[in-house]
Amino acid sequence: MTTVVMHNVVSVDGFIADADDDVGPLFDWYGNGEVEINEYAKVSKASADYVRPAMARIGTLVVGRHVFDMTNGWDGVPPAGEHLVVVSHRPRPVGWHPDAPFHFVDGVAQAVAKARELTDEDRDVGVAAGDVGGQALALGLVDEVAMDVVPVVFGSGKRYFGSVDAQHLLEDPHVVIQGDRVLHLRYRVRKQP
Repeated sequence: MTTVVMHNVVSVDGFIADADDDVGPLFDWYGNGEVEINEYAKVSKASADYVRPAMARIGTLVVGRHVFDMTNGWDGVPPAGEHLVVVSHRPRPVGWHPDAPFHFVDGVAQAVAKARELTDEDRDVGVAAGDVGGQALALGLVDEVAMDVVPVVFGSGKRYFGSVDAQHLLEDPHVVIQGDRVLHLRYRVRKQP
Protein backbone atom coordinates (compact mmCIF):
# COMPACT_ATOMS: atom_id res chain seq x y z
CA MET A 1 0.00 0.00 0.00
CA THR A 2 1.26 3.49 -0.85
CA THR A 3 2.64 5.41 2.12
CA VAL A 4 2.71 9.22 2.16
CA VAL A 5 5.98 10.32 3.76
CA MET A 6 6.71 13.94 4.68
CA HIS A 7 10.48 14.46 4.55
CA ASN A 8 13.23 17.02 4.73
CA VAL A 9 16.60 17.74 6.26
CA VAL A 10 16.09 19.77 9.43
CA SER A 11 18.06 21.64 12.08
CA VAL A 12 17.87 20.47 15.69
CA ASP A 13 15.52 23.38 16.41
CA GLY A 14 13.13 22.48 13.58
CA PHE A 15 14.07 24.65 10.59
CA ILE A 16 14.60 23.56 6.97
CA ALA A 17 16.16 26.87 5.87
CA ASP A 18 16.70 30.36 7.15
CA ALA A 19 14.29 33.20 6.31
CA ASP A 20 16.15 33.80 3.01
CA ASP A 21 15.92 30.11 1.96
CA ASP A 22 19.61 29.51 2.71
CA VAL A 23 20.12 25.97 4.01
CA GLY A 24 23.54 26.73 5.48
CA PRO A 25 25.19 23.50 6.71
CA LEU A 26 22.01 21.38 6.55
CA PHE A 27 23.16 19.47 3.47
CA ASP A 28 26.87 19.19 4.35
CA TRP A 29 26.39 15.55 5.36
CA TYR A 30 25.65 14.77 1.69
CA GLY A 31 29.34 15.30 0.99
CA ASN A 32 31.15 14.05 4.08
CA GLY A 33 31.32 10.31 3.46
CA GLU A 34 32.93 7.64 1.35
CA VAL A 35 29.85 6.00 -0.16
CA GLU A 36 28.47 7.54 -3.35
CA ILE A 37 24.66 7.54 -3.52
CA ASN A 38 24.45 9.58 -6.73
CA GLU A 39 26.63 11.91 -8.77
CA TYR A 40 26.10 14.70 -6.22
CA ALA A 41 26.34 12.93 -2.88
CA LYS A 42 28.85 10.86 -0.91
CA VAL A 43 27.71 9.94 2.59
CA SER A 44 28.64 7.61 5.43
CA LYS A 45 27.84 3.92 5.03
CA ALA A 46 25.08 4.16 7.67
CA SER A 47 23.44 7.05 5.79
CA ALA A 48 23.82 5.33 2.42
CA ASP A 49 22.17 2.17 3.78
CA TYR A 50 19.19 4.31 4.83
CA VAL A 51 19.01 6.86 1.99
CA ARG A 52 19.32 4.51 -1.00
CA PRO A 53 16.23 2.36 -0.25
CA ALA A 54 14.24 5.37 0.98
CA MET A 55 14.89 7.22 -2.29
CA ALA A 56 14.17 4.09 -4.36
CA ARG A 57 10.75 3.71 -2.69
CA ILE A 58 9.60 7.18 -3.81
CA GLY A 59 7.35 6.98 -6.86
CA THR A 60 6.10 10.57 -6.85
CA LEU A 61 7.25 13.68 -5.04
CA VAL A 62 4.96 16.57 -3.98
CA VAL A 63 6.47 20.05 -3.59
CA GLY A 64 5.25 23.63 -3.48
CA ARG A 65 5.68 26.18 -6.24
CA HIS A 66 8.30 28.05 -4.21
CA VAL A 67 10.60 25.01 -4.16
CA PHE A 68 9.88 24.36 -7.84
CA ASP A 69 10.85 27.95 -8.73
CA MET A 70 13.99 27.93 -6.52
CA THR A 71 15.29 24.78 -8.21
CA ASN A 72 14.03 25.61 -11.72
CA GLY A 73 12.07 22.38 -11.39
CA TRP A 74 15.32 20.41 -11.40
CA ASP A 75 15.41 21.13 -15.15
CA GLY A 76 12.47 18.79 -15.75
CA VAL A 77 13.93 15.73 -14.00
CA PRO A 78 12.34 14.74 -10.67
CA PRO A 79 15.00 14.56 -7.92
CA ALA A 80 13.31 11.34 -6.71
CA GLY A 81 10.72 9.08 -8.27
CA GLU A 82 9.22 9.19 -11.73
CA HIS A 83 6.76 12.06 -11.27
CA LEU A 84 6.63 15.40 -9.49
CA VAL A 85 3.42 17.14 -8.43
CA VAL A 86 3.65 20.88 -7.83
CA VAL A 87 1.12 22.64 -5.61
CA SER A 88 0.54 25.93 -7.38
CA HIS A 89 -2.16 28.43 -8.24
CA ARG A 90 -0.20 29.10 -11.44
CA PRO A 91 0.11 26.71 -14.39
CA ARG A 92 3.28 25.10 -15.69
CA PRO A 93 5.58 27.83 -17.03
CA VAL A 94 5.03 28.38 -20.74
CA GLY A 95 7.54 26.42 -22.80
CA TRP A 96 9.20 24.86 -19.73
CA HIS A 97 10.22 21.24 -20.44
CA PRO A 98 6.93 20.24 -22.12
CA ASP A 99 7.62 16.50 -21.77
CA ALA A 100 8.70 16.60 -18.11
CA PRO A 101 6.63 14.29 -15.85
CA PHE A 102 5.49 17.26 -13.74
CA HIS A 103 1.88 17.95 -12.80
CA PHE A 104 0.63 21.32 -11.51
CA VAL A 105 -2.40 21.22 -9.23
CA ASP A 106 -4.26 23.82 -7.21
CA GLY A 107 -4.22 22.56 -3.62
CA VAL A 108 -2.47 20.18 -1.26
CA ALA A 109 -5.28 17.60 -1.06
CA GLN A 110 -5.47 17.48 -4.86
CA ALA A 111 -1.67 17.16 -5.07
CA VAL A 112 -1.54 14.18 -2.71
CA ALA A 113 -4.49 12.56 -4.53
CA LYS A 114 -2.73 13.04 -7.90
CA ALA A 115 0.53 11.69 -6.47
CA ARG A 116 -1.25 8.59 -5.12
CA GLU A 117 -2.82 8.07 -8.56
CA LEU A 118 0.62 8.24 -10.23
CA THR A 119 2.38 5.97 -7.71
CA ASP A 120 2.44 2.17 -7.73
CA GLU A 121 1.02 0.54 -4.59
CA ASP A 122 4.41 -0.71 -3.42
CA ARG A 123 6.02 2.76 -3.63
CA ASP A 124 5.84 5.90 -1.48
CA VAL A 125 4.60 9.40 -2.13
CA GLY A 126 7.15 11.88 -0.82
CA VAL A 127 5.89 15.25 0.41
CA ALA A 128 8.39 18.05 0.99
CA ALA A 129 8.25 19.33 4.55
CA GLY A 130 7.52 23.00 5.10
CA ASP A 131 4.26 24.73 4.22
CA VAL A 132 3.02 22.04 1.82
CA GLY A 133 4.01 19.19 4.14
CA GLY A 134 2.46 20.94 7.14
CA GLN A 135 -0.80 21.41 5.26
CA ALA A 136 -0.81 17.74 4.23
CA LEU A 137 -0.22 16.73 7.87
CA ALA A 138 -3.02 19.01 9.09
CA LEU A 139 -5.38 17.44 6.51
CA GLY A 140 -4.55 13.94 7.80
CA LEU A 141 -2.87 12.95 4.53
CA VAL A 142 0.60 12.09 5.91
CA ASP A 143 1.31 8.53 7.09
CA GLU A 144 4.93 9.01 8.18
CA VAL A 145 7.30 11.84 9.07
CA ALA A 146 10.95 11.37 8.06
CA MET A 147 13.61 13.77 9.29
CA ASP A 148 17.32 13.95 8.65
CA VAL A 149 18.31 15.95 11.74
CA VAL A 150 21.56 17.90 11.47
CA PRO A 151 23.37 19.18 14.59
CA VAL A 152 22.94 22.89 13.95
CA VAL A 153 20.68 25.50 15.55
CA PHE A 154 19.19 28.11 13.19
CA GLY A 155 17.17 30.07 15.75
CA SER A 156 14.62 31.13 13.13
CA GLY A 157 13.65 30.51 9.54
CA LYS A 158 11.38 28.19 7.55
CA ARG A 159 9.80 25.63 9.87
CA TYR A 160 9.80 21.89 9.13
CA PHE A 161 6.07 21.67 9.85
CA GLY A 162 5.25 24.98 8.18
CA SER A 163 2.48 26.85 9.93
CA VAL A 164 0.82 23.85 11.61
CA ASP A 165 -1.12 25.30 14.53
CA ALA A 166 -2.62 22.18 16.09
CA GLN A 167 -1.18 19.25 17.99
CA HIS A 168 -0.41 16.07 16.03
CA LEU A 169 0.79 12.91 17.73
CA LEU A 170 3.48 10.71 16.24
CA GLU A 171 4.33 7.15 17.27
CA ASP A 172 7.75 6.29 18.68
CA PRO A 173 10.37 6.41 15.93
CA HIS A 174 10.59 3.13 14.03
CA VAL A 175 13.83 4.21 12.32
CA VAL A 176 16.75 5.74 14.23
CA ILE A 177 20.04 5.71 12.32
CA GLN A 178 23.09 7.74 13.21
CA GLY A 179 25.09 8.87 10.21
CA ASP A 180 28.04 11.25 10.13
CA ARG A 181 26.70 14.70 11.21
CA VAL A 182 23.07 13.54 10.66
CA LEU A 183 20.47 11.52 12.54
CA HIS A 184 17.85 9.78 10.37
CA LEU A 185 14.47 9.47 12.09
CA ARG A 186 11.14 8.11 10.90
CA TYR A 187 7.84 8.28 12.76
CA ARG A 188 4.41 6.95 11.90
CA VAL A 189 1.66 9.54 12.31
CA ARG A 190 -0.88 8.55 14.94
CA LYS A 191 -4.23 8.66 13.20
CA GLN A 192 -6.99 10.50 15.04
CA PRO A 193 -10.15 8.45 15.73
